[in-house]
Amino acid sequence: MNYNPTNPLIIQSDMTMLLEVDSPLYEEVRDAVAPFAEIVKSPEHVHTYRITPISLWNAASSGVSPEAVRERLLQFSRYEVPHNLLVEIKDIMGRFGQVRIESHEDTLLAIVTEDPLLMEQLYHTDAIRELLAERIGPRSASFQAINRGLIKQALIKTGYPAVDAAGYAEGLPLDMSLRQSDLFTLRPYQNMARDAFYKGGSALGGNGVVVLPCGSGKTVVGMAVMDLIKAHTLILTTGITAIRQWKRELIEKMELNPEDVGEYSGEVKEIRPVTITTYQIMTHRKSRDHEFGHFKAVNDHAWGLLIYDEVHLLPAQVFRFTASLQAIRRLGLTATLVREDGREEDVFSLIGPKCYDVPWKVIEKQGFIAEAECFEIRTDIKGDARFAYVSAEQRQRFRVASENPGKNPIIQKLVAKHPHDKILIIGQYLDQLHAIALAVGAPIITGKTTQPEREALYHRFRDGALSVLVVSSVANFAIDLPDASVAIQVSGKFGSRQEEAQRLGRILRPKSDARGARFYTIVTRDTDEQDFALKRQLFLTEQGYNYTILNEDEIDG
Repeated sequence: MNYNPTNPLIIQSDMTMLLEVDSPLYEEVRDAVAPFAEIVKSPEHVHTYRITPISLWNAASSGVSPEAVRERLLQFSRYEVPHNLLVEIKDIMGRFGQVRIESHEDTLLAIVTEDPLLMEQLYHTDAIRELLAERIGPRSASFQAINRGLIKQALIKTGYPAVDAAGYAEGLPLDMSLRQSDLFTLRPYQNMARDAFYKGGSALGGNGVVVLPCGSGKTVVGMAVMDLIKAHTLILTTGITAIRQWKRELIEKMELNPEDVGEYSGEVKEIRPVTITTYQIMTHRKSRDHEFGHFKAVNDHAWGLLIYDEVHLLPAQVFRFTASLQAIRRLGLTATLVREDGREEDVFSLIGPKCYDVPWKVIEKQGFIAEAECFEIRTDIKGDARFAYVSAEQRQRFRVASENPGKNPIIQKLVAKHPHDKILIIGQYLDQLHAIALAVGAPIITGKTTQPEREALYHRFRDGALSVLVVSSVANFAIDLPDASVAIQVSGKFGSRQEEAQRLGRILRPKSDARGARFYTIVTRDTDEQDFALKRQLFLTEQGYNYTILNEDEIDG
């Protein structure tokens, strides 16, 4: 048996891996396995990873070969790598690209494979067979182009994700370009992300997901792709604030007539050459018996590019909309591919595979996002609050622990500790947030805050008239507050890694005075909240952040 006690990676036949944190090779190994494995849990000393079909197919789509995966495992494994695992990895990665979608004739496309027996298997799979038109030969079968998305969903469920080489509609042309000057130019990773998506304009270039940190300029990547494609573009995002932010960025950074940029929202219904809308509008209907009325208004336009902002938040209903738009180039932008609903397969098949990803700490070292320190501060729950927790129904205990009033003195201490910083206090529960806002004398933004009020408060925060702002989960994404350098997280969703990524991202834009950022999470000790905090911590760990746990009496003054 091969045995190397200095290697920190223990690889198991169930496709899980254990990585020792205290090893001097920890960071090197973490970065080596990140392209093809997902982190599962990250306690103090040993982190657990899992290799999945989606993680392997994402790796394959970005050019990582089975041989490269094998070499990394053999290089860093303490024990002999289980043979069955190496076989399984080669088999799973080998399925990627065995089936292609190609143009056929008129309104038809075709699934094509070099293996006639595989074609026979697919043809006799009910979920695929019902979408096919006819067999063309022993290695291919035709289907209606409108079913392109449904076919890809069915194929990935059989374990054979398709490479879509059927090409794309060009859409209506639009003369626009990205402004570049001494003050603004594409960063190296933005160039690489754009090129990884576009693939030189080939039939394979035009669908995929770019994963970059909040604050690193994902919007600019979207605009760089628009510059290449030069066609009417539909941008789907998370809310009105995001619409307005995209609009400002487009007008500022692109040679584009401002009249060509439209907003399609609850307030305004404009279809322009560049139209920005929200997921909420796309999923709105009068009742369950009604159709999604805005789908048709948007779908009838000849788009050349769809951009899905914060694609990890894509509502399930929008997958239906996207399945019918597979002839249009599709770019997903996100800080994390983790979905709480487990629909990573649908993102892969309908938006596209991950085409570019870079660890947050790499971009931090390049100076494009702020250096961040992450802390979890644990506090006890006492008195009436403790009684309320132990006597609550199990499903209510997380909220009781999250709203622990013992957190309030810690918040005030942290605010006092950072008198010269812009501070965001972020939470989930409105009663808790209103009490905190009153205690620290800061304004609050919630879902009920009108858009003009939000914009006014954001403006005052940017200009320095406000140094502390309390925000609910509406601020998890799409707010541009470049000078925010401290975030205090007081409550959140059950172990949401998505939310952790978004909230950390609120404070990562580079600071004009080279300050770093501090991200505090206050957690009630020995409760359900502490258990869920471990799950949230996974995101920070996989991105390479140290996560320091403190007792409340260890906060330095």
